[in-house]
Amino acid sequence: MPPRLRVTTFRQRAFQCHNVLRIAARSASTAAAPATTPAAPIEQMTKSKAPIARTPLTQPPSHRNPEYRRSQLLRAYTSLLRTSPLLVMFQHNNLKSMEWAAIRRELTKALQKVDEKIASEGRISSALAPYIKVQTVQTSIFEVALRITSAEIPTISGSKDDPSLTHDLSRAAHLAVKHMKGRHELAEILVGPIAVLSIPSVSPEHMKAALSILTPKEAGFPAPTRKGNPDYHDPIVQNGLRKINLLAARVDGQVFDIDQTKWVGSIEGGMDGLRSQLVTSLQSMGSSLTSTLEGAGKSLYFTMESRRSVLEEEQNPKSEGGKDESS
Repeated sequence: MPPRLRVTTFRQRAFQCHNVLRIAARSASTAAAPATTPAAPIEQMTKSKAPIARTPLTQPPSHRNPEYRRSQLLRAYTSLLRTSPLLVMFQHNNLKSMEWAAIRRELTKALQKVDEKIASEGRISSALAPYIKVQTVQTSIFEVALRITSAEIPTISGSKDDPSLTHDLSRAAHLAVKHMKGRHELAEILVGPIAVLSIPSVSPEHMKAALSILTPKEAGFPAPTRKGNPDYHDPIVQNGLRKINLLAARVDGQVFDIDQTKWVGSIEGGMDGLRSQLVTSLQSMGSSLTSTLEGAGKSLYFTMESRRSVLEEEQNPKSEGGKDESS
């Protein structure tokens, strides 16, 4: 007869597996028993854990979350407004990326020519062309940045943040400009797609060159001729320029309309020419004041002299008449 096979039931298999697992767990616990860590001291167990910092140590507490894109744009716009004393604002209408690239190319060429002209005249001035940018902005965030840069932010006691923190994203800045919404001088024109030309120095010459490229008809400055700059008259450049309109300018915190913007760009010789005009006007004013004072003194002198002569004539006849009577 063939040998009999030993058949194990499901319950027996489960019991065997349970015994194997129990033996393995017991051996693991006995092996790890000598490596147990000692208990923590009582001071460490009773001491509360330090709260988890919401922001890194290099980032001060902020009312607005600095990780949001809107917060980053706000900080970029406030930095732009503080470092650019001359801003020119335009309205653009659905310009394509290729049109923007072509316009920026022609703008850079025109600004570089201004730097070369200033250097050839021997005037001491740093090159501004690499730092002059034209960029599109989000009007709602840019309007908030205008309010923050033009307002005095006081310290607020009792706020959840440190009262001494008055940075652009702080609670103090938020509360200081909250009531000024829509009351800025540029709030009326910040409607629709807006582009901003930023110049890091008040340079009428660079402003004139930029306006002659971007809006020559509105600004009244001649555009480059086809012979002098044929690339400017490419269809892609001209199609993009038709979609740009001049709105206003901001010079040293003062808002200028289109006519005043034209006047700034028409100053001959840049800031040096403006200073020479100021000196000339002051000199002419001083000379006119001197002539006025001299004229008043001369008229007073002539009046006194005529009065003295009249008094002498009145006294002389009496003395002559007394001599005749005595004789």
